[in-house]
Formats: sequence, structure tokens, C-alpha cells
Amino acid sequence: MEKTGSAIASDTDTTARRDDEPVIALDLPAAPLSPAMAAYFEKCDEKLGFVPNVLKAYAFDMAKLEGFVAVYNDLMLAPSGLSKLEREMIAVAVSSHNHCHYCLVAHGAAVRALSGDPVLGEQMVTNFRAARLSPRQRAMLDFAVTLTAAPWTVEEEDRAALRAVGFSDRDIWDIAAVAAFFNMTNRLASATDMRPNPEYHAQAR
Repeated sequence: MEKTGSAIASDTDTTARRDDEPVIALDLPAAPLSPAMAAYFEKCDEKLGFVPNVLKAYAFDMAKLEGFVAVYNDLMLAPSGLSKLEREMIAVAVSSHNHCHYCLVAHGAAVRALSGDPVLGEQMVTNFRAARLSPRQRAMLDFAVTLTAAPWTVEEEDRAALRAVGFSDRDIWDIAAVAAFFNMTNRLASATDMRPNPEYHAQAR
């Protein structure tokens, strides 16, 4: 009995273990950070309080890390007809379809923070169709998920549906680009068992 009790205590005592160690399941030692990436990591730490694990995952190769950061910042932060919240909603809807643990945790937190609505964040993670979305948001997410699940079925009717709720052709490009980017990152995260920073779980709740 004593042995059983000890084993149970050991199995349930996770206080000293972080869920994101190791960050990925591949043995890829980090390379020395370039000056630009060292500054970027420092900026993340100052702004967020931590460096997102996706950046650490790419840090074995500076060319790949810098390329990822450039594309991410362009798609998610640069001026666009899509708001930052709308872009994060696309990230979560795509990641929900793909069951990507990393992106659902990280970008679900971003939806909660940008919307100020924890319920919306949870609805987006589980099933965006359960959320009370505007016609614009619903059309945008329907398109992004169709592009994720069955891209060969997309035709002019789908683009027309986006134009009908006010999206420009440039906006349609941006919707498609964000959806395509997260389909790539979802697959890479799943292939490597990329682990989200535990800090994301408690954010904006």
C-alpha cells in the first residue's frame, strides 16, 4: 500500500515540470542568434514576458528563423484591410480544423486578448460556428476553412461571397495568405510536437 501511495504522489506531482520542455521532439541545437534575432527575442521578452516557443523551435537555423519572423510579421501585423483580430480568428479557425495544439493555445490567447471576450476565444477554438459572428466574419472564416479542408473546391462563387460582405480583392488575398500560412505552421507544429508556452493558458481569461 505504501508503495502504491508513493507512486500516485509521484505521478500527480507536476509542479516542477513545465509542459513545454522540450519545446519540440527533434534534437536541433540552437544556433547563435544573429544580432537582429537577438534584439527580436529581447523585444518579445520585454513585451510578452517570454519568448514564444515557435521562435525557439526555429532558432537552430537563422535563415529559417528570420524568414519565419518576416513572413509572420507581414501577414499578422502589417497594414491590411483585415483587423489584427480578424487575422487571429483565421489562425484559430484553421488551427481548430487541423487540431494544432500549439496554435490553438497561442492564438486562442490572442483572440481573447484582442477581443476582450474570453467566451469568443473558447468558441473559436472549439467551433467558430457556435460564435455570434458578423456576416463578414462568418464569410471570412468559412472561406479560410474551406481553403484548409478542400482547397480544390474553391471557385468564383466563394470569392463572390467575400466581396458581397465588403471584402476587396486585396482582402481576399490576405485571407488566403493567412490561412495558407497557418496550414503550414500547423503541420510543422504537429510533426515536431511543438509545445506552447504555458503562460498562454492563463492569458486574457
